[in-house]
Amino acid sequence: MREPDELADGIAVVSAAKRITVLSGAGVSTDSGIPDFRGANGLWTRDPKAERLSSFEAYRDDPEVRRASWQARLTHPVWSAEPNDAHKALVGLERAGRLVSLVTQNIDGLHQRAGSESVLELHGSMRETVCLQCNERRPMSEALERVADGNPDPSCRVCGGILKSATISFGQPLDVGVLTAARDAVLSSDLMLAVGSSLSVQPAAGLVGLAARAGAAVVICNASETPYDDMAAIVLRDPLGEVLPALVG
Repeated sequence: MREPDELADGIAVVSAAKRITVLSGAGVSTDSGIPDFRGANGLWTRDPKAERLSSFEAYRDDPEVRRASWQARLTHPVWSAEPNDAHKALVGLERAGRLVSLVTQNIDGLHQRAGSESVLELHGSMRETVCLQCNERRPMSEALERVADGNPDPSCRVCGGILKSATISFGQPLDVGVLTAARDAVLSSDLMLAVGSSLSVQPAAGLVGLAARAGAAVVICNASETPYDDMAAIVLRDPLGEVLPALVG
């Protein structure tokens, strides 16, 4: 539990900032019914084998992994999820004109559904598919209709190549343009607000260190400890649906 004055101190730090970059992780979406990965009840914590579905090499080379991935996509809770109070609080920060960019590790699109516009998706989006051969992009719904109709591993309708969600898997590089834009946003900010992220995946987590080295204040809101807590002016462990509206309201 936080000390009584920590939230008040956090509000003061955020209120003083004029240019804020937010880095959001899976913890922002847990109140929307989307499990995180590494938390106490995370997807990979409960089922370590599920992490294999996030390996690009395994997905590309193993039809069984692809079939399991398509079934997981078909039944993923994202399709019925709605933005929660944490997502909505960050929309308010943007509308107040104080947000430089919302850099997210999430692939669920809930920030955009809540109304955020200045979103950089570091790890891509599961709402689209991409062909690994011709790079054709299409709405995910089209491929899922084929899976529901009995095709366990739908291929690209343009070239016959392997279809994948338009997300960054382990073993794939991040989009250079997106990462550069995220770094530029951090370097032009006076506050980095890291929310709902374990800050254990690089290079996304390194944005926090970049902010601190550039002289920006750092506020971290996450249920568990992160490797960057010592760099933060304020660290809050309380539920994001409670903390974020208070911090940015």
